[in-house]
Amino acid sequence: MATMAAERSLTDVLHDILTNIRDIIRYEFRLAKAEIGDQAAQARGALIMFGSGALAGVYAGALLLTACVLALSTWVAPWLAALMVGMAAGIVAGALIAAGRRRMEKVNPRPQRTIESVRENVAWVKGQSR
Repeated sequence: MATMAAERSLTDVLHDILTNIRDIIRYEFRLAKAEIGDQAAQARGALIMFGSGALAGVYAGALLLTACVLALSTWVAPWLAALMVGMAAGIVAGALIAAGRRRMEKVNPRPQRTIESVRENVAWVKGQSR
């Protein structure tokens, strides 16, 4: 076994090192692609649910707001009833947008495992080159 290692030329050793580094980089890209795909699938599912709920909410909200305007117009002028309902709807919309923004901040688009693995590989290569 020792004679076989002694017989290898420097070119062969460098070729093996470069091949190993190329393979490591290739595997890291595959890992990053898989990790990003997982995050995208999670975000896609959340966005589909969010969009469907928002669309249904828009229709329901429009009908409820119309009913509120009609009900208020029996006590105040119709334009004032529409203004009051519109302002209340704007406040609710602002609160919902803020809540959605907080939820979206929890989605991590960075492939964290891949980044850590690349750092470990770089440290390993640096340790091997010394």
